[in-house]
Amino acid sequence: MIDGGLRGSEKILVISPHPDDVDFGCSGTIAKWSHQGMDIAYIICTSGDKGTDDPDMKAEVLANIREEEQRRAAAIVGVSKVTFLRFKDGELRNDEAFREILVRMIRTYKPDVVLSMDPANTRFENPYVSHSDHRETALAVFDAIYPASGNRNFFPKLLDEGFMPHAVGRIFFFATPTPNTWIDITDAIEAKIEALRCHRSQMADFDNLETWVRERFGEVGREKEMAFAESFRQLEIPH
Repeated sequence: MIDGGLRGSEKILVISPHPDDVDFGCSGTIAKWSHQGMDIAYIICTSGDKGTDDPDMKAEVLANIREEEQRRAAAIVGVSKVTFLRFKDGELRNDEAFREILVRMIRTYKPDVVLSMDPANTRFENPYVSHSDHRETALAVFDAIYPASGNRNFFPKLLDEGFMPHAVGRIFFFATPTPNTWIDITDAIEAKIEALRCHRSQMADFDNLETWVRERFGEVGREKEMAFAESFRQLEIPH
C-alpha cells in the first residue's frame, strides 16, 4: 500500500518508548497527517533519563531536558497532545501494570489508528532498533490493543473508573523489517529534519543529521518511486 489508506478524519495515537523514537520513526508521516487535519496524540513511555554518557548529568535533569525536546519536536509536526508515562529508561517490561496503563490511554484517546514500533523486529541486526525498551513497548502495545482495550473483561476496574472498551482499527508498525505500507513524506521532510534537530541532547553522534535523514528516507522512497518516504507494517485488527 502506498498512501496508508487514511482519509483525514481518523484519530491517531503514537506510542513511543523514548523521546526521539517517534521522530526517527514516523514524524514525516505525522507532519503530513496533521497538515491534513487528523487528530494526533503522543504517548512517550519513558523520559529517556539514561540517555547520556555525561557523568555530571543527573537523570532527573536529563529527563526534563528530553521531555522539553520532545514537546518542541511535536509542535513542529503539528502535535500538541504529548503525555509522558515516566517509566524508568531501560526498565520497561511487558507486564500487567504496563499494559493496564496503555489500555487506559487507548480508552482515553479512542484512536482509530495506533503507531508503534514493530514487535516482530527480533533479529537483533541493529542495536538501536533492538533496545529492550523498544522490544518491550512494541509487545505491550500490541497486547494492550488486542484483545485488551476492546474487551471489558480485561482490567475490569477501568470500567468502574469510566474507561469503556475501545477497539482500535489498525496499527502502523514503524522500524519494521517487513513493510507493506509506504507514506510519501516529500513535502514533510524538512519538518522531520527540524523535529529531529530538537533532540539536541541525543545528536552528538550525528555529524550531519540532515544528510543522514535525506539519505536514509530517500533510500526508502526510491523503493516506491518517491523522493522521500517512511515505511510501515500495517495490520488491521479484527473486531
